[in-house]
Amino acid sequence: MPRFTIASFNVKNLIGADKEYYEFQKYTPEEYAWKKDWMADQLLTMNADIVGFQEIFEEDPLIEVIEEASERAEVLNAATVPDKSKRYHRKVIFDRIRVDPYGDAELAFAPNAADPGTPGKRRPGLALLSRFGFTEPPEVIQDLPEPLKIPFQPLRGMAAQEAGHYTLRRLSRPILKARIPIGGQTVTVFNCHLKSKLGEYIKPDGAAYAPEEDLTKYDPVGRAMGSLRSALRRMAEAWVLRREIVTELNAGTPVMVLGDFNDGEHAVSSEIITGEAPFRNYAWMLRHDAQSPTDRYSEEENRQITEDVERVRLHSAEKLFVRKSLRDMVYTAAFGGVFESIDQIFLSRHFHPDYEGKIGEMTYFSVFNDHLTDGSHPEAPYNKLASDHGQVMAHMDLYAG
Repeated sequence: MPRFTIASFNVKNLIGADKEYYEFQKYTPEEYAWKKDWMADQLLTMNADIVGFQEIFEEDPLIEVIEEASERAEVLNAATVPDKSKRYHRKVIFDRIRVDPYGDAELAFAPNAADPGTPGKRRPGLALLSRFGFTEPPEVIQDLPEPLKIPFQPLRGMAAQEAGHYTLRRLSRPILKARIPIGGQTVTVFNCHLKSKLGEYIKPDGAAYAPEEDLTKYDPVGRAMGSLRSALRRMAEAWVLRREIVTELNAGTPVMVLGDFNDGEHAVSSEIITGEAPFRNYAWMLRHDAQSPTDRYSEEENRQITEDVERVRLHSAEKLFVRKSLRDMVYTAAFGGVFESIDQIFLSRHFHPDYEGKIGEMTYFSVFNDHLTDGSHPEAPYNKLASDHGQVMAHMDLYAG
């Protein structure tokens, strides 16, 4: 039974030393060395077969981290795993403590199309590391071939042209789509980093900054509008990702989606990505074309609708784990007393334990969050060199073909 692990790792601003990524923000050589050391150690601890990275400004520093993790793996194995000359080398425990280097793994990097390379105005991209390689070059989705125009429904009594619309031409960060061969199966993996909750404020022509950014003249209504813009963009990006997911599912391909969603599992943007949960019984529901109070869907239609909804639905690996354990506290972000999971791994029903046609199942779920501190407490200062996100990892078993 092939086993593998898949993880999401928001690294928090990986870039080389003395390079200003955001205004007045950069790493000294010492800070960069510390960050690489921490990341390599975290990667070694996770020992994941597939890793989706977010907030990667440049590919070379990530390659250095992966190479360092591989070197440490070889040293660790030499010290802890007995060679074949030892009669006890076959004990299962040594399979568990062995760490595989990434020497033969493949790395795909997706730079941000909105990154001008200008110091202080950089924009991060994504990367995907796979010990299984890729069946074909991964695809980067960011600049849309056709602008996404989202019309709004006119309210009753209004003309259609008065309802307005929202147009999206470019995602704030790329989506990386890769087909990965695992144990005789091909699984499509999406790595994403949706728009953050930080407000989007518009700078007037000729101005040095947007008025809402001047906190000495605090504008609550203007800042609320900035949050509205961010939410609209995040949900539109979620829909673009959903469209790609459904295309893969319609082709019969198992799907895994991971990354930083900048929203909880039950937020609208996350529910756009995962799809609707089916109604308990559509035979109770009034038909869409009802002509009388008794016009409801038939039992046969109920089964058909339920299957149509379930077939393209994704499931939270975290929630599947919580369902089978006594654990009830998982978080990947902490700030201001709020502990929440905004980094997720979503699985198509091909991996759901209740689906008769499943090809595999998640056996365990890990979260690596010991480095997180809540920045609101003086005794727990914010650590800028480690990540401000916890890492999540799903442990998967594939059934024999």
